[in-house]
Amino acid sequence: MAPRANWKGFLRLSLVTCPVALYPATSDSEKVSFNQLNRKTGHRIKYAKVDAETGEEVANEDIVKGYKVDTDTFIEVSKEELENVALESTRTIEIDEFVDRSEIDPRYLIRPYYLVPDGKVGHDAFAVVRETIREMNKVAIGRVVLTNREHIIALEPMDKGLMGTLLRYPYEVRSADEYFDDIQDVKVTKDMLDLARHIVNQKAGHFEPDRFEDQYETALLDLINQKRAGKPITAKARPRGENVVDLMDALRKSIGGGAAASAETPKKPAKKARKAAAGQKEMLMPIAGKKPAKEAAARKPAAKPQRKSA
Repeated sequence: MAPRANWKGFLRLSLVTCPVALYPATSDSEKVSFNQLNRKTGHRIKYAKVDAETGEEVANEDIVKGYKVDTDTFIEVSKEELENVALESTRTIEIDEFVDRSEIDPRYLIRPYYLVPDGKVGHDAFAVVRETIREMNKVAIGRVVLTNREHIIALEPMDKGLMGTLLRYPYEVRSADEYFDDIQDVKVTKDMLDLARHIVNQKAGHFEPDRFEDQYETALLDLINQKRAGKPITAKARPRGENVVDLMDALRKSIGGGAAASAETPKKPAKKARKAAAGQKEMLMPIAGKKPAKEAAARKPAAKPQRKSA
């Protein structure tokens, strides 16, 4: 089932307008997630919204937003007042300008979305905007309101649709100076660069995301499967970093190791990504719980670990 649109409205380039829908291009729902439990009872922890002074629980309809002015002073803002801060970008993505993709600093990128025509009308206008951006080899910059906040969005063609990437505002990006100022100025010799380039050439490849595997996610599922099967859990040795005493010697050994590996094993074509990691196929058996009444329900196979490849 297709995900719900995060936003619906209009895309406008000057006098050209069309209805569009914005969908998330990424998802974290397939990742392993944990609940917090009471160690003594095995029950889930429930969070309640309580008054900080009285300690009494507060109903959702009685909760309003407030801006902190001082330690104990807040300016209360109602939902209606927030809705009155009406911006054009609440319902329309107005394209303000076109820029080169190379000019967008990667630090400003937040998350990608898919932008598609909404409904049967407007496909012609959408295609005009999409193909104009494609033909000019530019990125369109506009504004959109999501989760009660206005965001800058960068639009670029992707197949038959548009990919919109939310961008940060300058005040959200920290200056690198405070982090990089203490890095020492080091003179890198030509010999070191030559050796390092050789290592890079040995490891050169192409960006193929299908080959990526979330090893931590796989390890988590393996851990859960072992616990469900009642197998003992043994701690694995943690990798330890070693201090590099002689940089040139380390570079030479890196090249030697790579060359030796290449000589011993002929290079094979890259394997295609597995449909799912070994630990991601299915859970084995239920975890032994503390409540006998729930044992029968716990024997049902967990559906979440069964994942489809992208």
